[in-house]
Amino acid sequence: MVKPFCEYLRVKLQEYINKVSNRLLEHDLFYGHGTDNAIDEAAYLVYISLGFDLSKDIDDGRELSDIEISEIDRQVSERIEERKPVAYVLGKSWFAGRLFNSDKRALIPRSPIAELIRNRFEPLLADTPGRILDLCTGGGCIGIAAALEFANSNVDLADISIEALALADSNIALHNLSVRVRSIRSDTFESLEGKYDLIVSNPPYVSRQEHDQLPREYAHEPKMGLISDDNGLALPLRILREAADFLNDDGVLILEVGYSHELLAQRLKNVPLLWLEFEYGGEGVLALTAAQLQQYRASFK
Repeated sequence: MVKPFCEYLRVKLQEYINKVSNRLLEHDLFYGHGTDNAIDEAAYLVYISLGFDLSKDIDDGRELSDIEISEIDRQVSERIEERKPVAYVLGKSWFAGRLFNSDKRALIPRSPIAELIRNRFEPLLADTPGRILDLCTGGGCIGIAAALEFANSNVDLADISIEALALADSNIALHNLSVRVRSIRSDTFESLEGKYDLIVSNPPYVSRQEHDQLPREYAHEPKMGLISDDNGLALPLRILREAADFLNDDGVLILEVGYSHELLAQRLKNVPLLWLEFEYGGEGVLALTAAQLQQYRASFK
């Protein structure tokens, strides 16, 4: 059993976060679902549990009540004993500076695409996008964050999973975006119509062999959102083949393939893939224009 935290009554916020961090470090946990270390994860767990707005300054000297500590104690126990990612413990994720509903119906948002959104995809887009597609949307975080950044854009959230789309709908409601954002059940592009100025996709790109070797935390996430055939490349290649038909002439595709980027680069040696760099970490995200997708379509078999 995890040692209870109730002995830490009336401790100040930063002191308590340090105690939570030390407790996390005593166990063989994996960090990679929004944070990459124990202190950041402890801070995130405590801040969100207490209802803090992470976009604002937080008083580290605030004292916690025994009731607050008891609840966080329960959450820390769940994190340690079940190896459940903190976002699922809390039911909330922080992505691109926004809070989202998060549960086992979809992957926890952690894409470096968040940095692109906050930078308004500069300098990749010629103009402000009128229509945006978030393909393989999961809980809808990428598309919704883009809609919040581009106040005049209409956004489609597409996924094959009914469960994931239900979560995405809850996030549309959370951010009051039902006028401009809609969810669509679609197997990649099959049920979509019209053309977009920007397509952003973080599809499944993990091979089955790699999935079997992932830390226990990943077992809480839906396999459908992680695994792709052909060593992880089947869905990314399908998207590359079909995307040109759904982009306007000056449209752009942003595609994340994560650690599969080296294998994809080997497969597509003759394609001028633009691999994007990130100030705050992340890799395996490429950009191609509609013209390039059309020109090299035969290479994406």
